Amino acid sequence: MKSFYDFNTNSPEERSERNRLYPELASFHIALREELDEEEYQQFYKAEKEISQKTMHLNQNPTHKWITA
Repeated sequence: MKSFYDFNTNSPEERSERNRLYPELASFHIALREELDEEEYQQFYKAEKEISQKTMHLNQNPTHKWITA
Protein backbone atom coordinates (compact mmCIF):
# COMPACT_ATOMS: atom_id res chain seq x y z
CA MET A 1 0.00 0.00 0.00
CA LYS A 2 1.22 3.48 -0.83
CA SER A 3 1.95 5.91 1.94
CA PHE A 4 0.46 9.40 1.89
CA TYR A 5 3.74 10.74 0.49
CA ASP A 6 4.07 8.22 -2.37
CA PHE A 7 1.30 9.75 -4.47
CA ASN A 8 2.05 12.16 -7.32
CA THR A 9 0.60 15.46 -6.18
CA ASN A 10 0.75 16.80 -9.76
CA SER A 11 -1.80 14.21 -10.87
CA PRO A 12 -5.42 15.11 -9.99
CA GLU A 13 -6.39 11.41 -10.01
CA GLU A 14 -3.61 10.39 -7.62
CA ARG A 15 -4.22 13.39 -5.39
CA SER A 16 -7.92 12.47 -5.20
CA GLU A 17 -7.10 8.85 -4.36
CA ARG A 18 -4.62 9.97 -1.68
CA ASN A 19 -7.22 12.27 -0.11
CA ARG A 20 -9.79 9.45 -0.16
CA LEU A 21 -7.40 6.97 1.49
CA TYR A 22 -5.96 9.42 4.02
CA PRO A 23 -8.69 12.00 4.76
CA GLU A 24 -7.38 13.11 8.16
CA LEU A 25 -3.81 13.55 6.94
CA ALA A 26 -5.03 15.36 3.83
CA SER A 27 -7.05 17.77 5.98
CA PHE A 28 -4.03 18.33 8.21
CA HIS A 29 -1.85 19.19 5.21
CA ILE A 30 -4.45 21.55 3.78
CA ALA A 31 -4.61 23.43 7.10
CA LEU A 32 -0.84 23.41 7.47
CA ARG A 33 -0.37 24.77 3.97
CA GLU A 34 -2.65 27.67 4.84
CA GLU A 35 -0.62 28.47 7.97
CA LEU A 36 2.91 28.18 6.57
CA ASP A 37 4.50 29.95 3.65
CA GLU A 38 5.30 27.78 0.62
CA GLU A 39 8.99 27.28 1.46
CA GLU A 40 8.25 26.22 5.04
CA TYR A 41 5.55 23.84 3.90
CA GLN A 42 7.79 22.26 1.25
CA GLN A 43 10.55 21.74 3.83
CA PHE A 44 8.07 20.08 6.19
CA TYR A 45 6.61 17.91 3.41
CA LYS A 46 10.07 16.82 2.25
CA ALA A 47 11.14 15.90 5.79
CA GLU A 48 7.94 13.92 6.41
CA LYS A 49 8.34 12.12 3.07
CA GLU A 50 11.91 11.10 3.95
CA ILE A 51 10.80 9.78 7.33
CA SER A 52 7.93 7.89 5.70
CA GLN A 53 10.25 6.27 3.15
CA LYS A 54 12.70 5.18 5.86
CA THR A 55 9.88 3.71 7.93
CA MET A 56 8.40 1.89 4.93
CA HIS A 57 11.84 0.53 4.04
CA LEU A 58 12.34 -0.82 7.57
CA ASN A 59 8.91 -2.44 7.55
CA GLN A 60 9.58 -4.15 4.22
CA ASN A 61 12.84 -5.76 5.41
CA PRO A 62 12.12 -7.32 8.77
CA THR A 63 14.85 -9.32 10.42
CA HIS A 64 14.11 -13.01 10.71
CA LYS A 65 14.24 -14.47 14.19
CA TRP A 66 13.69 -17.99 15.40
CA ILE A 67 10.92 -18.38 17.91
CA THR A 68 11.65 -20.85 20.67
CA ALA A 69 9.19 -22.42 23.04
